[in-house]
Amino acid sequence: MRYLLLQEGTGLQFVALPESHMYQLVALLKRLHKEIDKLTIADRPDLPHVVAECANLELLSNVYMIMDGLVYVSQLEARFASLQESEYPLISLLTEIRALQAQLEYLHEEE
Repeated sequence: MRYLLLQEGTGLQFVALPESHMYQLVALLKRLHKEIDKLTIADRPDLPHVVAECANLELLSNVYMIMDGLVYVSQLEARFASLQESEYPLISLLTEIRALQAQLEYLHEEE
């Protein structure tokens, strides 16, 4: 497993993913950051900033929890699926999110 440290607003999130899929999540988040300003809706979703990626993580505080990668990607998909965007082709972003989501669901089924 690999762990991704994300900063969203003033909070931190820790997301656990298999090493084989970490690059995809990081690339997806970078693409979303690049495309978010192209959305024409007023209420754009807040996106976290990638702070770090590591192989080992030991949380020493009960304030934070490690979120499963599939749960995180599913929440991301729900945020983008609920957008009422009419100008920007949002379907391309949703397709990328859903592709990673499907891969992670398959991994969970295999375990």
